[in-house]
Amino acid sequence: MISKETSKEVVELAYRYGVEYYIYKPINSAEIAIIVGKVVERIRIGRKISKIQEIFNNEIENEVSNSMGFCEQCIKNVLIKIGIIGEKGSKDIIKVCKYLIKNKVNLNDITLEELCSCFTDSPKSMEQRMRRSIAIGMSNIANLGLEDYMNEAFTEYSNTLFNFEQVRLEMEYIRGRVDRGGSINVKKFLLGLISYCE
Repeated sequence: MISKETSKEVVELAYRYGVEYYIYKPINSAEIAIIVGKVVERIRIGRKISKIQEIFNNEIENEVSNSMGFCEQCIKNVLIKIGIIGEKGSKDIIKVCKYLIKNKVNLNDITLEELCSCFTDSPKSMEQRMRRSIAIGMSNIANLGLEDYMNEAFTEYSNTLFNFEQVRLEMEYIRGRVDRGGSINVKKFLLGLISYCE
């Protein structure tokens, strides 16, 4: 602000309203040069801060992107171990898990249909694809348990991704001792997969 007004009240009021520099008339060229230098320096600092913020924001975005890539790879590794990576529903499972992690969704607060409707116009079909894939995964785990009760995949996933009692029931079904196999819990399976990412 350039003014011939020299009263303290006016100058104080000007600073309160956001004036950065108050220049008294008559204008002194040395004072103007110093103030212009300060303004230029302030602009430079502002630009540097903006660049630092931009770099920082890009790094955060890259970290989020990298962590999502890591999570996807963890999920794929588990799906490979239980033998369902090639199933149609495996892509849906990966999509849903990434969505749950990225958006920090609590599975207790949402139904499967509501969750699937975030991805498709036919959520029931998506849910069924996931259910079929998960059921195949449980059957594969049960078969592993029948072959070798100490199998690494069996011991690790039979209780984290599935309910162990249901896996045992599936094992009995495969042996032909019961009429019906074990049932799956999609939410438990998804939570189990997510826990491997964390």
